[in-house]
Amino acid sequence: MNTALERFLKYVQIDTQSDPNSPTQPSTEKQKDLGRVLVQELIEMGITDAELDEFGYVYATIPANTDKKVPVICYCSHMDTAPDCSGKDVKPIVHRNYQGQDIVLPDDPSIVIKMSGHPDLPAQIGNDIVTASGTTLLGADNKSGVAAIMDAAHTLMTNPGIKHGKIRILFTPDEEIGRGVDKVNIKKLGAKYGYTIDGETAGTIENETFSADGAILTINGVSAHPGYAKGTMEHSIKIAAKIVSKLPNKFSPEHTEGRQGFIHPTSIEGGLEKATVKFIIRDFTDGGLKKLAKLLQTITDGVLKDYPNSTADLKVFEQYRNMGKVLKRHPQVVQYAVEAIQRAGYKDTQAGSIRGGTDGSRLSFMGLPCPNIFAGEHAFHSKYEWASVQEMEKAAETMVHLAQIWEERS
Repeated sequence: MNTALERFLKYVQIDTQSDPNSPTQPSTEKQKDLGRVLVQELIEMGITDAELDEFGYVYATIPANTDKKVPVICYCSHMDTAPDCSGKDVKPIVHRNYQGQDIVLPDDPSIVIKMSGHPDLPAQIGNDIVTASGTTLLGADNKSGVAAIMDAAHTLMTNPGIKHGKIRILFTPDEEIGRGVDKVNIKKLGAKYGYTIDGETAGTIENETFSADGAILTINGVSAHPGYAKGTMEHSIKIAAKIVSKLPNKFSPEHTEGRQGFIHPTSIEGGLEKATVKFIIRDFTDGGLKKLAKLLQTITDGVLKDYPNSTADLKVFEQYRNMGKVLKRHPQVVQYAVEAIQRAGYKDTQAGSIRGGTDGSRLSFMGLPCPNIFAGEHAFHSKYEWASVQEMEKAAETMVHLAQIWEERS
C-alpha cells in the first residue's frame, strides 16, 4: 500500500523555508517541525533509533533482514524549501486523472500550469498531479523525495520477505542555501554509499552535477553631493549595473542549456559609495569555472577604466564540485540504481547530468558516493511547481528494488 501521497500532503503544509541570511544551523528552527513529524512516523513504523539532532538532521536505520554482508546504503532528501518563493500556508490541491487541461490555481487565477510550458506534463495523462493554490510554492522540492523515502521505509518495514541490508535514512536542512551537509556526521551515518532522492522526471538518475563557485564583488566608488558632483562622483551602484549589463548572454542561465556554464548575479546591495554584487558561477568542469571567473574579472577591470578613482575587489569561493569525479571510481553505485529504475518499469534509463547540485555533490567528496534519483518534482522554486503522485510512488518502488539489488549482489 502506497503512503507517499498522504505523507506528502502533510509535509508540504509544514513551513520549512530556509534563510540564506541566517548564521544558525539550521538556518530556521521551523525546519525542525518537519523533522519531529518524520521522527515520530519512523518510530511508529518500528524504526527505534530515529532521531532529530540539534542541527536539524534526522537519522534513522532500517535494520538488515539478511545474513549476507551487505554494504550499508543511505537514502537522503532535504526538508527545506527554497527562499525564492513563499512556503508558508501551502494549500496542496490534488488534480486526479489529469487529462491535459490547463490547471488554473484558484488563489491566483493568473497562475496557470499549461502543458505547453511544461514538457513533462504530456507524460502525466491519467496520473494524479499535486499543485499549490497559486500564492506559494508547493514544496515538492524536496518533500516529494522525503515522502518517497518514507513510503519506501514503510514498505520495507512491513514486508519482511523483501531481503535487504542495513539502510540509513538521512533528512537534511538548508540544502537550498548550500549548507545541507555542513553539520552532517558522516561517521555517525555509517553508510558506504548513498542516494539522494531529489530529481525530477520519473526514470531519471544523475551521476553528474555542476561544479559551483560563489563570488562577491565589492565596489568602492566616490561619494559627492549630487548638486556639486560633476567630475567627482563615481556611483558604485551605476558601476555595478554596468558590470552586470556586460555579462554576455551566452553565459547567462536564461540562454544556456546542456553542459553550458553560466555566471548569475543573485543580488545587488549598497549605496553611492559602496555596493556589493553576489554571483553564482556554474560549469561542469573546474577549468570552465576558472574561465568564467576570469571573464567576470575582465569585465570588472574594463568597466573600472571609466572610473579611475574607484576600486573593486572580486572574491571567488568554492561551493561544491561535480560528483561525477567520485562516482567514476564506484561504477556499481550508479549501475545498481539504473537496474533498480529499470525494474520499476523504465527500460531505457541511462545516467545523465543535472544542471544544479544536490546534497550528494558534497557528500560524494565527504566519502559517501551519492548519485541522484528522481522524485517526481517539477517546476520547483515557483508558484507553478507541481508533483506527480505516481512518480513519487515509482521513486519509492525504485528504492525498494535498489535495496534488493545490493542484497542480491553481496
